[in-house]
This record gives sequence, C-alpha cells and structure tokens, in this order.
Amino acid sequence: MGDIFSVINDFFVNFKSISISDIIDIAIMAFLIYKFIDLLQLANSKKVIRGVGVIVVSLWLSTLFHLYTVNFLLNRVLEWGVLTLVVLFQPELRKLLEQVGSSNLSAVFSSRQSTPDELENAITQTVEAYASLSESKTGALMVFERKNMLNDAIRTGTALDTVVNSELLKNIFWNKAPLHDGAVIVREGRIVGAGCMLPMSGNVNLSRELGMRHRAGIGASEQTDAVVAIVSEETGSISVAVGGMLKRHLAPETLERLLRNELLPKEKEEESTLVTKMTALFRGKREANQDGEDSKK
Repeated sequence: MGDIFSVINDFFVNFKSISISDIIDIAIMAFLIYKFIDLLQLANSKKVIRGVGVIVVSLWLSTLFHLYTVNFLLNRVLEWGVLTLVVLFQPELRKLLEQVGSSNLSAVFSSRQSTPDELENAITQTVEAYASLSESKTGALMVFERKNMLNDAIRTGTALDTVVNSELLKNIFWNKAPLHDGAVIVREGRIVGAGCMLPMSGNVNLSRELGMRHRAGIGASEQTDAVVAIVSEETGSISVAVGGMLKRHLAPETLERLLRNELLPKEKEEESTLVTKMTALFRGKREANQDGEDSKK
C-alpha cells in the first residue's frame, strides 16, 4: 500500500514541474506522430514499414545476443534508412507539403467569409442540378473547396465569380458547352472557376469501370480536403469523393445529406434539420385539419 502512495506522490511531484513549454512540446510531438501514423495508412507504405520493423527487431536481438558484426551492419542500414525512406515516400511527403502550403491561411485575414446561407443555397442548387443531370445522363464534376485552396486548378480553367445556380450548372455541363469537360470549383458558396483540370488519382486499385471524370475527382480529393461531386456520363450515377474514397450510386436526397454533413457548420446543420422537422409537422397538421373540414362538408 505504501508503494502505491509513493507512486501517486511521485506523480503529483512530477506533474507540478511540468511547464507550458513542456505541454506545447508534447502537443507538437503528438501532432507529428499522428500525421506520421496517418501517412503509414497508405497501402504502398505497409510493406515498407513491416520491413523497417523487422530490421529494428533484428537490431534489438543482435544487441541482446552480442552479435557485434550483425549489430554494426544493421546500425549502418538504419542510418542510411532515413534517406531511403525519404526517397520511397517522396510522393506522399510532397503531397503532405503541398497540402500545408496550399492551406487557406489568407482566410484568417480575409474580410469576406462565406455564410451558412450561401453554402446552403449552393448545396440546394447543386442537388437540384444534379438530379436533372443524372436523369439526362449529362456528365458533371464539381469541387467544393474547403481549407486547401485550389488556385492552381482554377488557373487551368476560366475564372468566375457567381452564385451557384442550378440552371447555370446545367448550362455549363451541357455536352456542347465549351466548359463542360472540366470541373466547376466552388469556394465559400460561390463558383470561382469552370472548365478546370484536376489531378488524376494515382491509385492503381480503382475499378476499371471508372472513367477520367471519376479518376480526376478522386485525385482532387486525395491531394486536398475538397468534397467532389460527380455525375457519370455513361450511367447518370451520382458519386461523391472525399479523402480519396468514392461513394457511388447516390440518390439526390443522399447527395444533399452528404454535402450538408461535409460542408455546413454543425450548428447550422442542426438548425436546418429542426426547421425541416417543424415545417413537416405543421404541414401535417394543416393537411389533417383540411381533411377534417372536407369530411364535415
């Protein structure tokens, strides 16, 4: 029992010695470890990390059993291994640095911020346009920018500055329109570019059924935090790509719910849901009263 109290006492003594700089130091290291683990989730990384693990275990065993020559060689391998890992993970590291460099830091100092109403209007108009485009099997590709700016992609197309409108979207994606082949980019609830080229996905495991429009949408979602909505020209199927993952064969209602979950602030989303439920409740009561009056007549 005395040992337990001694451990608790040592803990509080050490805890009191922790300074603000120690907390900041731990927080930064935790963030870096989190990003490193996130990097390891890539399919191409697993075998490499497994190999590094084997070398580390072998190094420990060689130290334990006093295998000096093996230990010396493994130490040299680990020293050069850092450079090797940089070469092997060059695409992933470049992607990470691009995301950091393209973060919308200017938004902190910008006077204009999107309102939830603008985003909600953009979502409503997009869903309305996509429902029509899906029925007519007209291909469409829209990118909703979030924290990572897409200025490079916008420069490949035509810069615009207009509200999202369903009729405008249907005109842009009409198969004889000059901008129909590229992507429409939405920033802060407004269209800022059309006919824009997106980077293709480097994922070799994608289904062969997916065309260039889907691969470009997935590529944009892999390299940025954008939400990409796609309509297939062949089948009319609606899909959404987020974080390199593609959700296919969505109904317009599912598309709207997904876009709201990804783009709208949580408090606004809850408010919209409450308003929708109240509206449906009052509509139901009004219809019930109307039916009662009709039955009396």
